[in-house]
Amino acid sequence: MSPTLRHLMTNHTDPYTNLALEELVLERVQPSEVILLLWQNRHTVVIGRNQNAWRECRIAELEQDGGFLARRRSGGGAVYHDMGNLNFSFIAHDAEYNPEKHYEVIISAMHSLGLTAEQSGRNDLVIDDRKFSGNAFFSKNGRFCHHGTILIDTDSQAMGRYLQVSSAKLQSKGVVSVQSRIVNLCELLPELTVEKVRLALLDAFMRCYDGNSQMIDEASLNADRLTVLRDTYASWEWRFGQRIAFTQTMQQRFSWGEIELQLKVDEGRIQMAAAYSDALKTEIVQAIATALQETLFVKDKLLKTLSLLPKTDEHERQMVADISALIQSQM
Repeated sequence: MSPTLRHLMTNHTDPYTNLALEELVLERVQPSEVILLLWQNRHTVVIGRNQNAWRECRIAELEQDGGFLARRRSGGGAVYHDMGNLNFSFIAHDAEYNPEKHYEVIISAMHSLGLTAEQSGRNDLVIDDRKFSGNAFFSKNGRFCHHGTILIDTDSQAMGRYLQVSSAKLQSKGVVSVQSRIVNLCELLPELTVEKVRLALLDAFMRCYDGNSQMIDEASLNADRLTVLRDTYASWEWRFGQRIAFTQTMQQRFSWGEIELQLKVDEGRIQMAAAYSDALKTEIVQAIATALQETLFVKDKLLKTLSLLPKTDEHERQMVADISALIQSQM
């Protein structure tokens, strides 16, 4: 049986409202539904769930220019949003959640515009090997969200000015700057607009799922809950977390992403631990930081602690093995 399709094209451009709206839609999605949310942020750097805000973004310069620093719930790396960028969210319960289908929607939309796109790597969509869309994923109580960006006419100079891409990440991708990896769709189709892409995505959504989509009335959503969620996303605690005076830093890039461990050690024991990563597996990153707190700062003790962590799949086992090797090599 085909799922019920619904969509919401919001006019909000405040990043905290949009992230709150996305989570609110996630909370209300029904088991038989697939929801497409299309939205835009103005002048915003959005970092992944486990990233170090100060290392990923030139925050002072961004805020001085009237920009926003936001943190999403999904993993992955930092991205720059402006009004030349269109964001999408596919939201569904487990049974109807299908990222490959979502990629098909985007690729089909590009095809209808006269562009040939394909999936590349763990979370990118490219045209002629140049990235125009980055994707990330998260879940909550059996509900799942696949969201991402589509670069249409984004200010690439601003992107380079505010994002601090690590040298390890650049080297691993074989490039020398963040701008050189991306492409705005308007470079390929000068007449293209955000509105044309928005309509192409909605049409492809219905075509790929072989059904009509019903528009969600934004006024029907719980306004009080939306306010609570927005306040959380806008808070200093959510965006920056606790800023610890770490005394030990371990950092390396692996095939699954980059990891940075910050450890504050007092009297031979780890008093505070933070783990920052652009890995798509967010839960294991958080679990590692939690497990290391209060552990004796002794190599064998740290490795033993990590070995006891529950791992849900081979991807998480590889991540823990790589991080254990990093600790072993730096202690």
